[in-house]
Amino acid sequence: MKEYVVIVNKKDEQLGLMEKQEAHIKAVLHRAFSIFIFNRKGEFLLQRRAKVKYHSPLKWTNTCCSHPRDGETYLEAAHRRLQEELGFDCTLAEKFHFIYKTGVGDGLTEHEFDRVFTGIYEKDFCINPNEVDTVKWISLQDLMKELHAHPEQFTEWFKIIFEKYHESIIQ
Repeated sequence: MKEYVVIVNKKDEQLGLMEKQEAHIKAVLHRAFSIFIFNRKGEFLLQRRAKVKYHSPLKWTNTCCSHPRDGETYLEAAHRRLQEELGFDCTLAEKFHFIYKTGVGDGLTEHEFDRVFTGIYEKDFCINPNEVDTVKWISLQDLMKELHAHPEQFTEWFKIIFEKYHESIIQ
């Protein structure tokens, strides 16, 4: 089954739909969301993408990220994907939004109007192996050290989104 993304302009106004991989080949601006889940100790939940992902396999990234479907709000999509990828749901709040564009290898580009959500969760996971290889909790300080020491182990978009997130919490 083909997946479609919602194509938008810089004001997040819908222009149409495009098959997901085609949008990544053509670098067309589309809707996306990213989720940052923390525990009560302030540790961040990282996921390593599944080996079967068509781009950026086995790279560490934010807790969850994906694209809303046509007619689905960003928040509805975020809750759906948390359940599909990690088998849990929690209260989410939008932190900020921005547009970014970055290559992800193999001639593919992420060009996204990205809404970033945060939440707190501490219970069990039910990882979907088609989406996620593994997860780990990490302090923000240790995460910054790992990003600096081994940037190649992280998705390109996560490096951008984490920098924006970090800027938002120190302002």
